[in-house]
Amino acid sequence: MVDMKPSTLTPFKLDMVSLGEAMVEFNQRPHSNANDAPLYAQGFGGDTSNAAIAAARAGARVGYLSRLGTDHWGECLMDLWQRENVDTTTVLRDAQAPTGMYFVSHDAQGHHFSYARAGSAASRMQPQDLAHWQDAIASSQWLHLSGISLAISATACDTALAAMAYARNVGTRVALDSNLRLSLWPLARAQACIRHAVSLCDLFLPSLEDMTALTGLTQAADIIAWSHAQGAAQVVLKLGPEGALASDGHHPGQVPGHAVTAVDATGAGDCFAGNLLARLSAGDDLWAATAYANAAAALSVQGFGAVGPLPTRGAVLDLLHAPSKGTPA
Repeated sequence: MVDMKPSTLTPFKLDMVSLGEAMVEFNQRPHSNANDAPLYAQGFGGDTSNAAIAAARAGARVGYLSRLGTDHWGECLMDLWQRENVDTTTVLRDAQAPTGMYFVSHDAQGHHFSYARAGSAASRMQPQDLAHWQDAIASSQWLHLSGISLAISATACDTALAAMAYARNVGTRVALDSNLRLSLWPLARAQACIRHAVSLCDLFLPSLEDMTALTGLTQAADIIAWSHAQGAAQVVLKLGPEGALASDGHHPGQVPGHAVTAVDATGAGDCFAGNLLARLSAGDDLWAATAYANAAAALSVQGFGAVGPLPTRGAVLDLLHAPSKGTPA
């Protein structure tokens, strides 16, 4: 049974709605004694939820589209979004499935994810849910999704693709983050579904690592060309510490990164996406929005967890206006 709460914001206007799965996060903390059991700090995550919160902290008007369990963790997520000014009237509550969770561990190679999301409420999304989300999508500037939105189940994939097609039909722009997680689906299916999704998006946000795995391409210019060839009018290729390469199909431009001390990259790409869409919604051009998103992502990797380090607009502006401290590290 799905408990659906009626909207209190009709009609309403949003800058961005995100569709996907939010989860509870347990992020490993460093400890001084290697013989001690690892300690985990409880937080929240889920790529599209992270991006929604990032956009809201940047000043955008944001809503979230998903299913969520009626359990304790589902209530905690609802409270989080309300604190972060993310509209929750389009979140469907599913009493028959739990809220998903994941664990983050850290070592010399970086951060690693382990998921407990099989059969989660969000994975039970289905195209019929779109009937409850059409008004929100139609009254928003952007619909934001990711490869994970497509990967968590076959019905979630169908729902995401239907939402993208509907958004394009009503004039809402669509942004897709590649966010490839091969632990969730086979490479061949990921290639087919993401290729189709790119054909439905106005803005594609791939990473170099994702695109090498998906296409075999290793050069940024080739990845940009591939993305445009699939149908994406705008592409921003995330290059980590090296910044990003933004293209409108005519004028590709490199936006440099920032020299920071990174302690946890969890959610950095989501922070980038949310801030990019917030600034595009505010009227920035693609390159100015990319520069802002780069700065926000650089700030986000300096703290632990997906949500806690997401910066406010003031912090991003401070970094953008600070004197240069050299090349990115």
